[in-house]
Amino acid sequence: MSLLTPLEVSIDKRAAVRLPIAGLVPMTTLDYPDHLACVVFLQGCPLRCGYCHNPTMIPPRRGKPHEWQAILQFLSTRQGLLEAVVFSGGEPTLNGGLHAAVKEVKALGFKVGLHTAGPYPDRLTQLLPHLDWVGLDVKGRGKEFDRICGRPGIWRLHARSLEALLNSGVSFECRTTIHWKDFQLADAERLALSLADCGVRHYALQIAHSRQCLDPSYAQPVINAPSTARLNALVKRLEPHFSQIELRH
Repeated sequence: MSLLTPLEVSIDKRAAVRLPIAGLVPMTTLDYPDHLACVVFLQGCPLRCGYCHNPTMIPPRRGKPHEWQAILQFLSTRQGLLEAVVFSGGEPTLNGGLHAAVKEVKALGFKVGLHTAGPYPDRLTQLLPHLDWVGLDVKGRGKEFDRICGRPGIWRLHARSLEALLNSGVSFECRTTIHWKDFQLADAERLALSLADCGVRHYALQIAHSRQCLDPSYAQPVINAPSTARLNALVKRLEPHFSQIELRH
């Protein structure tokens, strides 16, 4: 027979959750559509995108119990104020403790969002019943995905994650970060159309920032980068293929 009170049992279970917290945005309207949310950044990412502007979040580490406890304490003071919690990174699905953390956040009454590039489709599939919204990063089309993210075999895993999302009924958005070192305008159009053909209805093109990049060469100006007018024309051409498409700078 357990000698712990229900409160102590709850605390004991929470203490077992280990997440390497890399940062917290306490309030945002940008990271979960139409909701006031906070963003919890998790340490560790298996990808090596040259334009990555959070390179300090790449090295993985094991979280300590007090890190997640601090986030739970913060969330307990935001009930009734925030609507959602978004897990981002890094690559949040790298962390095995994410599933338990998501369930704890749901138990507090928040909606849960996830930013992921989909490299762990089995973990994503397990998470989907507990998620309310997902932002799926699409690095490129087919094998170009692997070239851009610097890791072989990821695009096939990502394809499984996209399929799981399409079949889940969970609201989601696909987004592609465009650095003109990796893309021509025609490449971006082909990728967008292939996603539309798969059934993606919400899509965003995000123009990469050329600062604090993992690969310093990505911080250099790209000759013949498309003009804003050409980008806007691309989005106009793509509008009929999506319910919602957005260009983000």
